Amino acid sequence: MPSPLRLSFLLAAAAPLALVSTAQAQSSAVAVKPTPVPQLISRVRIPHSEFKLANGLTVLVHEDRKAPVVGVAMWYNVGSKDEPRGKTGFAHLFEHLMFNGSENLPDDFFKYLQQIGATDYNGTTNFDRTNYFQTVPKGALERVLFMESDRMGHLLGAVSQSVLDNQRGVVQNEKRQGDNQPGGLVFYEVLKALFPEGHPYRHSPIGSMADLDSASLADVRQWFVDNYGPNNAVLVLAGDINAAEARPLVQKYFGHIKRGPVNVPAQAAIPTLKADRRMVMKDRVAATSVARYWPMPGLLDRQLVALDVGGSILGGLASSRLDEVLVRNEKIATSVSAGLYPFQRVGIFFTQATVKPGVDPALVERRVNEILAEFIAKGPSAAEVKRAATSEVGGRIRGLESVGGFGGKAVTLAEGETFTGDSNFYARTLANYATVTPAEVQRAMRQWLTRPAFTLQLEPGDRPAYEEAKAVAATTAAKDSAAAPKGQPRPIPPLGQLAGLDFPDITNTRLSNGIEVEYAQRSAVPVTQVAVSFDAGDAADPANRRGLQSFTMAMLDEGTSTMSSQQLAEARETLGANINATGSIDRSTVYLSALSPNLAPSLSLLGATIKDAAFAPAEIERLRTQTLTAIAQAKKDPSGIGQRLLPSLLFGADHPYAVVRGGDEAAVKAMTRDELLAFRAAWLRPDNAKIYVVSDKPRAQVMPLLEAEFGRWTTSGTKGVKQFAAVPPRPSSPRIVLVDRPQSPQSVILAGQVTPVDPKSAVEALGSANDVLGGNFLSRINMDLRETKGWSYGVRGSAQLQERAVPYIISAPVQADRTGDSIVALNEQLSGFLGAKGVTAEEQERTIANRINALPGQFETSEAVLGAMMSNDLYGRPDSYYETLAARYRTLTAADLDKAIRGAVDPKGFVWVVVGDAAKIRPQLEKLGYPIEVVQPR
Repeated sequence: MPSPLRLSFLLAAAAPLALVSTAQAQSSAVAVKPTPVPQLISRVRIPHSEFKLANGLTVLVHEDRKAPVVGVAMWYNVGSKDEPRGKTGFAHLFEHLMFNGSENLPDDFFKYLQQIGATDYNGTTNFDRTNYFQTVPKGALERVLFMESDRMGHLLGAVSQSVLDNQRGVVQNEKRQGDNQPGGLVFYEVLKALFPEGHPYRHSPIGSMADLDSASLADVRQWFVDNYGPNNAVLVLAGDINAAEARPLVQKYFGHIKRGPVNVPAQAAIPTLKADRRMVMKDRVAATSVARYWPMPGLLDRQLVALDVGGSILGGLASSRLDEVLVRNEKIATSVSAGLYPFQRVGIFFTQATVKPGVDPALVERRVNEILAEFIAKGPSAAEVKRAATSEVGGRIRGLESVGGFGGKAVTLAEGETFTGDSNFYARTLANYATVTPAEVQRAMRQWLTRPAFTLQLEPGDRPAYEEAKAVAATTAAKDSAAAPKGQPRPIPPLGQLAGLDFPDITNTRLSNGIEVEYAQRSAVPVTQVAVSFDAGDAADPANRRGLQSFTMAMLDEGTSTMSSQQLAEARETLGANINATGSIDRSTVYLSALSPNLAPSLSLLGATIKDAAFAPAEIERLRTQTLTAIAQAKKDPSGIGQRLLPSLLFGADHPYAVVRGGDEAAVKAMTRDELLAFRAAWLRPDNAKIYVVSDKPRAQVMPLLEAEFGRWTTSGTKGVKQFAAVPPRPSSPRIVLVDRPQSPQSVILAGQVTPVDPKSAVEALGSANDVLGGNFLSRINMDLRETKGWSYGVRGSAQLQERAVPYIISAPVQADRTGDSIVALNEQLSGFLGAKGVTAEEQERTIANRINALPGQFETSEAVLGAMMSNDLYGRPDSYYETLAARYRTLTAADLDKAIRGAVDPKGFVWVVVGDAAKIRPQLEKLGYPIEVVQPR
């Protein structure tokens, strides 16, 4: 949904570096000999054509025929830095308005995107630009170009006062949702401290409540006219298309749109603070954190790469200097980080440390500053810089497997063209990473990080009063300000031929010790994805040891018999390999994403992680402290509170699915090393494992490497067995469980029940029916609470398939003063949909078309294919399952959908969990007439 406000800084930090010397790496159990960075960079190419229409629209086209889809990205060179005083938040507000219908497409744009099977679609706004993107089937390209052109050239006839008021409410709820998080108000203070009055980067893209309240219809119309002309935009098409095909289509749909005013994006100097500044804030956080911020150059400066590399070495990933000293060795912090937020004109460099409970924050702050000073004085080694480049290039290669989405090829080209006028900016940047020197890193760090900085200490406590929005009177048809006059109607183009899904062939085989291996080949990027999965997961936890599985999996990353946790992290980063040990409710899995030229040593690291984890007592205690701190923080987070509480209410405290997210505090405190080792021995073993591989390398090259690493793996002892009990009966009437969280501008509503659905049965009808009720943006509950009423930023309902159960969960963060009304509205929607107001013909047609047409785009990446292979196994499906889905969907009628969801969900069978300010919301809840139980966070 638009827009998860993806600020530039969220894309910032490059992969951090290893600190181990080459000699240390080679002396460890795994020989680490990475492919040279220039050789890796030679694999990163996005060849493309460029042309410009007479009205100034710049068009880039990249051909990639791996799938019958096209990534479409439209970037407008306007962001929050371009907003004048008193109009903060306008760029982001207009991003929402441009999703809410145009003159020839009067409904929400998500309706039309779902009809054509679009995937990876959204819109975002940051300081420097506004963008819209979607990946569509090749046969739907003409339709989506019409859509983009209609909101560029034919929008204002659809923007009325009621539309503005509604989307204003949605944006304000988006702001509340972010602000309601622990520490959610920090970034506003950082911007105000670093940038002086009048500076374009002083305010956040989300804007202020007061400025959003004051936005008039005349204001937003003028904002559109001034900023969204074709001469201020870049259109990128990447995928199953070439320039010869694209040019006439782009001319057809965009050529008639008139040029807009010449937009000159706001310039911004890098400010210098007169002296160090500091501030203490309080919020509902579990532990004190100390962060320091410096203004620095932006995206266009050569020094950005040097600062990025420096931030990685200092505090970016697990092997960083801050991690090694403060977390691993001195154990005075539970987490640390450093890096940069790069914007177009300026940037922000930061260091951050979460203080271990009981430690003086002043000690942690002093040690961070001492480590930084030493780094500036001595600089990095050449080996460190090379490892940084490997990590960065590895991340770029992985991201470029997608043609669209948040970070694929289309975004990469659009960003360079929009910000620098050079669509090949990505190549220049990679070349900089390959050639940056230790002296450059040291020089940049010395120049910028010896200047005055802003220090912010965030402590547990009560936050200040919240700036709320004024109430916006509901408009009526009689009072609604009319939209601008509409232009001449434009015919919507028909869809072309839409290709079906061609899922990769899967080969099933075994290693010599019996471990099953599933293999599929995808050759778009030189990456190999491997998952070693065990039939364990959270469901393997004893009832009195919730969190044992997740603690055990986390320990796999904390060193082997021959490598410390520091050396293990350094070796991964040297190879550009990502290894992640994690667990779902039903499975425990160790994932490897390897650069294929480095596959052999990366697999050796994977094997060492799984088979040779040391479970060192000192590392256990360190991780125990980090886990307990994370649990304490989850008990402060409104969504985390509800998610930790709901499973036991649905399944009963002793059921394996009564999972406590993050672990039970008392259980984690009591866990012993022997228990962790016993869990590993019972569950993480070759006779309980299966390996899944998706690689650009042929199977004949991959299998010998797997055999060498895992084929001789043996085990002893008894394999674990999960103890499933009966699920308590579904309630016959609703009840409310209330958790008081004072000072919350939003309430988080969760509702759940366990359905009678067999997860290994045919669930396509249930999933399709839920698309209509709660499964996507156009669902009834989301459109009602978000688009009609404006009480929420987004509402979802989902039938959550687990191996042995299917709970149905609703999630609805809503503004606090509408908590009771929202539950009433949800119940009205549930009762209507599960009663006399079932799936309509239009909903059935749209939902089935979306499910069928989206299939090719859903499996564009090797990671998506890997997940599909694992899901097939979990639910007992054949390898060909996804290629049979289109035919299955085509048989489903509206009556089939109604029958499936009515047989699964009882509108009176929900347990409602509400997390919010009880003083404000309990009187609202009491009016509902449900029993209310007040509980503490678990």
